Amino acid sequence: MRETMQALLKPAAGPGFDLRTVPVPRPGPQEVLVRVHAVGICGTDLHIDEWDAWAAAHVQPPRVIGHEFCGTIVEVGPEAHGIATGDFIAGECHVNCGRCHVCRRGNGHLCTRLQIIGVDRDGAFAEYVVLPARNAWPLSPAIPREVAAIMDPFGNAVHTALATELTSRSVVVMGCGPIGLCAILIAQRAGASPIVAVDVNPYRLGLAARLGADRVVDAGTEDVAGVVWALTDGEGADVLLEFSGSPEGFHAGLAALHNGGFAALLGLPHRPFEVDLANDIVFKGLHLQGIFGRRLWETWYQATALLAAGLDLRPVVTHRLPLARFREAFDLMRTGACGKVILAIDETG
Repeated sequence: MRETMQALLKPAAGPGFDLRTVPVPRPGPQEVLVRVHAVGICGTDLHIDEWDAWAAAHVQPPRVIGHEFCGTIVEVGPEAHGIATGDFIAGECHVNCGRCHVCRRGNGHLCTRLQIIGVDRDGAFAEYVVLPARNAWPLSPAIPREVAAIMDPFGNAVHTALATELTSRSVVVMGCGPIGLCAILIAQRAGASPIVAVDVNPYRLGLAARLGADRVVDAGTEDVAGVVWALTDGEGADVLLEFSGSPEGFHAGLAALHNGGFAALLGLPHRPFEVDLANDIVFKGLHLQGIFGRRLWETWYQATALLAAGLDLRPVVTHRLPLARFREAFDLMRTGACGKVILAIDETG
C-alpha cells in the first residue's frame, strides 16, 4: 500500500488551497479506506476556498476538503461489516453518532454531534479517503462515476422534492443550480405538472429548459409570482422547492403558492432577512419544511431506486476536469456558467 498521496488541502486559515503530498490515511476498526475516483465541487467548498465567516467558524486547518465522491474500497477495518474490498461506493458525508436522542428517534441526519467529511474531518479531494463503513453506500459498477460522485447533492434534491406529494401538483423550483436541476428531473419522474424553474442565470435557465421544465422564469426580468399564477389559471402553485437561498427568491416563492401550499426549504441565505410571518405564512396557512442533508438511510434508498428506474443525472454534469486543474474548476463554478463540475481523481478501472 502506498504511503503518500496527492490531496487538495486547506493548509491554514485564509483564502485558497494547495495541492500537496500528504500521508495516505489509515482506517480505524469500523472504517474503510476508499480509492477515490471522482469528486463533485459543492458550494460549501467555495466557501472554504474563499475563507468566509462560515468557513472560519467551522473548519480547522489543516484540512483535506471535498465531500461529494465515489470510489472503490481498498481496505476494511477489522470491525467493519457488510462491505468488502472491491466494492464500488458513494460516500455519505454526514457522520452521525447513532447515540444521541435525535439519532435514536430515527433522525440521524440531524444528529446533535454531526461531523461532516471535508469540513470536520479530512475529505475526498484526494487519492484516498477514510470514512465509517456505514457511510459507504454500495452501488452497481454500471453506474457512471460522474453520477455516483454526485449521489450526495442528488440526495439533497430527493430529500427536498419528496418531502411532500408531487404527483399532479404544480411545482416551483426556485434556484437552478445542480441540486435544483436534479429536483426538476425528480419532479418530472413523480408526475408534477407544471414545473416552473426560476433563476437569474441564463446558462442555468437554459439547462432547466433542456431538462424538461415546463416554463423557465428569469427572476431578474420577470414577475415570478405573476407568471406562476397565470400559468396555473389563477390557482397558484401547490409546492415550492427552494434552493436559491435568496431572500428575493424566498419571498417570490411564497407569493407564488396558493393558500395551504407546501414549501420545502434547502437553500441557505448568506444573511438573516425579514419575513412577513402573518401575511406570507400564517394567514395563508402554508406548510414549511426545513431540509438538511439526506435522511439516513431512506433518502439513499429512494435515490438509488430513481436511478434504477431510469432517471439520468448525466445532463446535470457539464464539466469534468482532473484534480490538477482544481483552480480552473473552482473559478468556473464562481461564474455560474456550469451545472455540476466534477474533478477526476483516479480514472483507472
